[in-house]
Amino acid sequence: MSTAILTGLPPVGSSLEDDLRSLGFDVRVAADAAAVSAELAAAPANARVALVDHRFVGHRHSLRLALTDPRFPAAAVRGALTVRPEARAALRDVVALADGRHRVGAYAGFPAAPASPLDVLPDALAAGLEAHGVAVHRPELGVLVADVPPDAPARAHAAQAVAATDDEAVRLRNAVKSRDGFFTTFCISPYSRYIARWCARRGFTPNQVTTASLLTALIAAGCAATGTRPGFVAAGLLLIFSFVLDCTDGQLARYSLQYSTLGAWLDATFDRAKEYAYYAGLALGAARGGEDVWALALGAMVLQTCRHVVDFAFNEANHDATANTSPTAALSGKLDSVGWTVWARRMIILPIGERWALIAVLTALTTPRIVFVVLLIGCAFAACYTTAGRVLRSVTRKARRTDRAAHALYELTDSGPIAETIARAARVKGAVTVPLLGLLGTAALLVPLLVKPFGSPLGVAGAAVYAVLTGLAVSSPLKGALDWLLPPVLRAAEYLAILVLAARSDVDGALPAAFGLVAAVAYHHYDTVYRIRGGTGAPPHWLVRMIGGHEGRALAVTVAAVLWQGQGFTIALTVLTAVIALAVLIESIRFWVSSGAPAVHDETGEPA
Repeated sequence: MSTAILTGLPPVGSSLEDDLRSLGFDVRVAADAAAVSAELAAAPANARVALVDHRFVGHRHSLRLALTDPRFPAAAVRGALTVRPEARAALRDVVALADGRHRVGAYAGFPAAPASPLDVLPDALAAGLEAHGVAVHRPELGVLVADVPPDAPARAHAAQAVAATDDEAVRLRNAVKSRDGFFTTFCISPYSRYIARWCARRGFTPNQVTTASLLTALIAAGCAATGTRPGFVAAGLLLIFSFVLDCTDGQLARYSLQYSTLGAWLDATFDRAKEYAYYAGLALGAARGGEDVWALALGAMVLQTCRHVVDFAFNEANHDATANTSPTAALSGKLDSVGWTVWARRMIILPIGERWALIAVLTALTTPRIVFVVLLIGCAFAACYTTAGRVLRSVTRKARRTDRAAHALYELTDSGPIAETIARAARVKGAVTVPLLGLLGTAALLVPLLVKPFGSPLGVAGAAVYAVLTGLAVSSPLKGALDWLLPPVLRAAEYLAILVLAARSDVDGALPAAFGLVAAVAYHHYDTVYRIRGGTGAPPHWLVRMIGGHEGRALAVTVAAVLWQGQGFTIALTVLTAVIALAVLIESIRFWVSSGAPAVHDETGEPA
């Protein structure tokens, strides 16, 4: 259990002890400076410990934000400090240093020293931790109060400020992302936040809500697979409800500060699983009506995944770049100051809320073919818009990319042993060489598959040229202005090669098998992204080697097309899917369940 140590007895009428207990703390009261040090030393080493000035006046939610957020090793507001187990050693050092200088008593204010910033022990220790190299998170409180008044009049004034603001209303409002799409902001969040509060009061966790959202989407996919109009209507309604739950889990996490590594992973990966399972359900439903839309379903999955890789690669290339300025970015910032342009720009990129609403409405009212055609057109427009904007920013941006960014881009390429061997044997340099080599390699891979009959040996030759050219592309650090384009180009090349081969094989079951293969590989690529965002690097090298890298898989499917005709090609794709899915899922689950990676939650509301 977490321990909260007060630097003395709170004044009569203070709710401080009750507030701390309601937040899950075992409250201890220290009579003097020596007792504070003793209580800090006696607190369980594997639990959070908090130090709170006994004169603290503020909202309970101020204490919640400062003392219970699991994402940070240390956090503080005025008069309150908390450290997690990983920062306890640093806190002991800071306390020992303060004791050695005979300053703790002066800071603690026993029993009623003036409350200047340096006279409050939690504030002094927070400053000491920062000087010790520990990052101390200081949450934005806005209208919430957190103060240590120096005298009775100031205390009365602070108490009035506390009474004037409803911290529960603030807590509920802040449960919603500060930036989100139009549909989510105006059609979902106004009531989903109350569902989140209802869940919190009944002890539900964000992970449970995330799982409920997945199950709802899978039931929706099952309804779509019936191929009947009632099934399609039910599927659309359930998809919207799944999205409501998808918003609720994040709002519940923010409302109750229940962030976790596992929860961040589940939230990110389940979104993709839900959407792609729904695509499969629509394709199965169409098949029941005599239509084959598997190629459209696979095309929608390929396009959506490549859109995400564009976003991920661009962000990784630029988030820590120096001299990172661009006239295009400045123009974008100006447009954001005009209200209607903000919502228009957020809608035309078809974020997850708008996209799922579009899919749900079209499912209920039209056919699966129309759903996929409209979705492909909308996503293609959004992809062109966002990619063009990122290219313009890159070519007009004066930025110096870091070694970390270049390494992250290399990991996003998912290069296997063949590309690595070629990269070690040769080096190429040039301002446009990297994206150009990627595009040439993509053309070498796809053109033979499109113009030659299925199973032509030229397909294997094209895959070999693709492996050579993409190996050359990663032979030098990816620090060029447009080098971030390489990962999405490679994703498009690999996924489209599988799509083209399956579509041209004219074999029953080939396209569904290809859908499963791309889904398995895409999961691996998303997993890579989330690990990099969490600061833990890409999946282990042995896993990338085992599943061949992008160039190895391209060679494998082209060779399979030559060696096995008819049903044998479908079997080959199915076996390859099973091998990759098992390897990737086992390693991914092992990592995220046991990992010490930070809980990376998307608080900016970037469209997914």
